[in-house]
Amino acid sequence: MAELPEQLSGLLAGANYAHVATLMPDGSPHSVAVWVGEHEGHVAFFTQSRSRKAKNLQRDPRVALSITDHDNPYRTVRLRGRVAQTRTGDQALEVMDGISRRYTGEPFPMRGPEGVLFMIEVEHAAFTELPFRHQPPGRA
Repeated sequence: MAELPEQLSGLLAGANYAHVATLMPDGSPHSVAVWVGEHEGHVAFFTQSRSRKAKNLQRDPRVALSITDHDNPYRTVRLRGRVAQTRTGDQALEVMDGISRRYTGEPFPMRGPEGVLFMIEVEHAAFTELPFRHQPPGRA
């Protein structure tokens, strides 16, 4: 397995939000925000097995993600890949607890037997950093 690109690993190390896109049964896209992290050279995210994204990935393992830097929204990475592995139970929660701590400082609160960790093998990644300065609203 190839190492993840440095820019992608950098964004995965922070509390940066991602949008994951999967394919619906009719071929239309389904996109939702998720927390992401890196685990064993894969991009990892957690969801409930009954969720739409989980059902889509169980049927078709292709996925696209867009990750945006929380502190600089002009710094992004877009990637495409496939589900390489899934984990459930304590193995999944152990990884998700680490991801959750980066975002909230706490272990993942939504525990239950339906949780599944998707581990994505990256097939293509493109990093962009635009030359704009981020000015948060109300700070002119």
